[in-house]
Amino acid sequence: MNNTWQVQEAKARFSAFLETALTHGPQIVTKRGVETAVLIPVDYWRRLETMAKPTLKDLLLAPEARTDTLVPPRREIRQRPAPDFE
Repeated sequence: MNNTWQVQEAKARFSAFLETALTHGPQIVTKRGVETAVLIPVDYWRRLETMAKPTLKDLLLAPEARTDTLVPPRREIRQRPAPDFE
């Protein structure tokens, strides 16, 4: 079965669209011929979400420093002009 649906077809046949995603995996939605979105089962989504985030254990055991993910970025320093004492 084709895994690409035009947005009009996905809207008109949403039940079939959803059932196909559940039984055959991710389904791509196109809008004006351009791939725009994907419908995936929630368990698949949760696995992707978990894989994308490092766990605390992963951060602590990593060989390189991972402070970029733990510390928020610093703001740019603004300096005032030196006072003129004359």
